[in-house]
Amino acid sequence: MFKAKIYVNYKPSVLDPKAEAIKTALTRMDHQNVQDVCYGKYFELLLQGDDEAAVRAQVEEICDQLLANVNMETYRFDLEVA
Repeated sequence: MFKAKIYVNYKPSVLDPKAEAIKTALTRMDHQNVQDVCYGKYFELLLQGDDEAAVRAQVEEICDQLLANVNMETYRFDLEVA
């Protein structure tokens, strides 16, 4: 059994309006040292299986097909034995 911790964010070339709004709000709250904000999504999947390579390939497929818009977003994940 494996747990996949998946992080999805906009690509650096894509404007992230939520992150910009958060950054603006932080500046108004006197947090002047905040240089950048990255807003994203986080998912945890619990997957049955013994073959780490097969589970890793399955997580890649799930991310590509459902969890991330690969035209605008990037993703990374950590896989750990659960």
